[in-house]
Amino acid sequence: MQHIVLKAIQHQGTECIGIYFNYDIQLNALIKQIAGIRWSKTHSCWYLPYNDSNHELIISTLSPFAFTNELPIKPANKAEGALLKQPVKPMLKAGINQTGIISEENNKALSMLVQHLKLKAYSPSTIKTYKNEFSQLLKTIKQKDVNTLTLDDLRRYMVYVLDKEGISENTAHSRLNALKFYFEQVLGREKFLFEIPRPKKPLLLPKLLNEKELGRLFNALTNKKHKAMLFTAYSAGLRVSEIVALKLSDIDSCRMQILVRQAKGKKDRYVNLSPVLLDILRKYISTYRPKPREYLFESEQTHTCYPTRTVQQIFMNAKRKAGITKDVGVHSLRHSFATHLLDKGTDIRYIKELLGHFDIKTTERYLHVSKRNLVNIISPLDDLMKQESIEW
Repeated sequence: MQHIVLKAIQHQGTECIGIYFNYDIQLNALIKQIAGIRWSKTHSCWYLPYNDSNHELIISTLSPFAFTNELPIKPANKAEGALLKQPVKPMLKAGINQTGIISEENNKALSMLVQHLKLKAYSPSTIKTYKNEFSQLLKTIKQKDVNTLTLDDLRRYMVYVLDKEGISENTAHSRLNALKFYFEQVLGREKFLFEIPRPKKPLLLPKLLNEKELGRLFNALTNKKHKAMLFTAYSAGLRVSEIVALKLSDIDSCRMQILVRQAKGKKDRYVNLSPVLLDILRKYISTYRPKPREYLFESEQTHTCYPTRTVQQIFMNAKRKAGITKDVGVHSLRHSFATHLLDKGTDIRYIKELLGHFDIKTTERYLHVSKRNLVNIISPLDDLMKQESIEW
């Protein structure tokens, strides 16, 4: 089993957690998917800023591996002192959360949760989310047996995390989903959390790029593979996980379709293959070296699919080079695809199928950002200025 050493390092004037291990392709790819992870040439390691949440993120993401913690070290300044003085167990063995924060009895409950999720074939991302959210409850109750909690206990707990910890509405929904799964699916308590109300989620409009920004973004790319990746994302409205999973055999030039396999919700779907995109992909495959063998966009070292983190970084680099200051990520290409189709008059029901949405309400978010109908609305200020001859 691969062994990981966590060290506190000083990087560019900031205390960070350095992740050291003997090079391993699979472990390296897993680490790259940790949000915010960076590579330090100086220290020859992956690193994150030193704080509790990042420490827990590393442990939870890499939990199948053995750890040695060489934390803490003497802080560089007083502000970090309180955090770095917190005790850390010297050894974390393989398996589910053995940091000592969760009692042995509750660790069994956590194991049961993960086991049940796997038996029901939940996705790895859902398993990770439910595991992390359920762990937060177990860390809060410490030695108290989770199976003895009542509905009132859980109601008070949710009030506490919303009021004192300030978790977001989306996190609260994820937390409740994890608790609901454990108490109702694992323990079999029917409608156990039915009486706990859920906070209303904020309506967040999709973030997108306009046509001029897209032009600057694509022109900022010089690498043919990177350019083909982002063209594919925008042309077909794909998620980043769908881009990296595409295989050469999924491109059907006869029917002019792209097969998206086992996407979100384990659902296959077909999307249109643009003639322009087909031409771009053919030129990319014929000229790029080494040629892809199985996946449309392969890692040159491993010949496996690209990590999603790499595609996200490709987008961010191109955005920065193009001088785009909007707070958007690679997923904005999918949002732009849907909104621009609406602008051109495409029926929203077709867009729903292209995006692979289960519920039309998810697709209807794009109605709020489409300009197709808005451009025909005249502001009352315009009429007032004309009719009353108001001067400016």
